Amino acid sequence: QVQLQESGGGSVQAGGSVTLSCAVSGVTAARYCMAWFRQAPGKGRVGVASILIGGNISAYANSVKDRFTISRDNVKNIVSLQMDSLKPEDSAMYYCALAYFTFCNDNSWTRTSYFSDWGQGTQVTVSS
Repeated sequence: QVQLQESGGGSVQAGGSVTLSCAVSGVTAARYCMAWFRQAPGKGRVGVASILIGGNISAYANSVKDRFTISRDNVKNIVSLQMDSLKPEDSAMYYCALAYFTFCNDNSWTRTSYFSDWGQGTQVTVSS
């Protein structure tokens, strides 16, 4: 049974940094797509970064490119999201997600329908 557990959220001032972690367990596939999504109050859930596990290919939404970095710790089986130069508009609930595909489709990975498993989320609040 797949389990995804996020941690690392909190409150930070604009311009600061936060690192989120997603502990992954129960996955037997060697190649699959992982992503971080976020959802602000009253808005839909959208993908901000993805990484192909087993291929080490990453992708980012334009809104976070050059500020966020997604990575994976192969030993601990943790997918992290390093968020730098944070802005108030980055405030949201952040979720990690898993898709059992052998690639992160460029046209699909930002959509919730592409992913089958989700964590419970962790809140990030950026104050101005």
